[in-house]
Amino acid sequence: MAGAPIAFAGSPIDRADHIRTDPAALGNLMNWRARVLNLDGLLPEFDDEGRLLWHTLADVGEDTELVFLGLLDDKAHFAPVPQEGASGPAMPRAWQAMQMLQPDDLALYGGARSLVDWHARHRFCANCGSPTAIAKGGWQRNCGNCGAQHFPRTDPVTIMLVEHEDRLLLGRQPRFPPRMYSALAGFVEPGETIEEAVAREVQEEAGITVRDVRYLASQPWPFPSQLMIGCTSVADSPELEIDRTELDDARWFTREELEDARRAGPDGNETLIFPQKFAIAHRLITWWLDR
Repeated sequence: MAGAPIAFAGSPIDRADHIRTDPAALGNLMNWRARVLNLDGLLPEFDDEGRLLWHTLADVGEDTELVFLGLLDDKAHFAPVPQEGASGPAMPRAWQAMQMLQPDDLALYGGARSLVDWHARHRFCANCGSPTAIAKGGWQRNCGNCGAQHFPRTDPVTIMLVEHEDRLLLGRQPRFPPRMYSALAGFVEPGETIEEAVAREVQEEAGITVRDVRYLASQPWPFPSQLMIGCTSVADSPELEIDRTELDDARWFTREELEDARRAGPDGNETLIFPQKFAIAHRLITWWLDR
């Protein structure tokens, strides 16, 4: 899938794993040249040029937990762990940030947000309930009581096109704005392949049996920390049986309807708002229209 970088992908930072495991080397990097991402909770702050705002270690409280993001421009970059993690979907200010930030800044912010959000929500051991401490530069938490080690998680999610006779099946969740439809999506469950997850989710949400599942592209999605696995598939029958507990609606869209919505821009047309450019669904549908 050629074109501009997928949103939240293509981070310019060197994650420098060899430094994470070397406390002495990491300590040497925590100097006046180090940069700390300026966050308002989990939301980014901006400088006068609309780029991510960074400050120095001197501006950070002594009790603040810091996560080592990596090296960029020969400087160590860190992010502070907020007092609280995310409790729901992305907020309007987060959507605004996704549209404002340059691709490299968006990738940096996305990785940092996923990581510090995980820390904020995992201060206690899942094994014994005792407090955990940051380790390996922030890429691990250790329990001082039972010795358990905890690692940041990424949850795999399939997001898929379903095609039937030159039409695409799109659905809308209850939280979507009116007229907004997108590709169906769902978490990969334990013991499933990607292909099995695609088939199961489409069957559960829309009552459609699919075949010929193929991988197209992926996107890190930091709300809170998913890997969106973009696929395409083919349905043999168009008959829908929608699970209304999962979807408000699902319907087949013709190529002409999708093209018209794409041309209409962010506000869409009378029937459909095309997915936003920062969502992989936008890239998947665009690929289908342009191939």
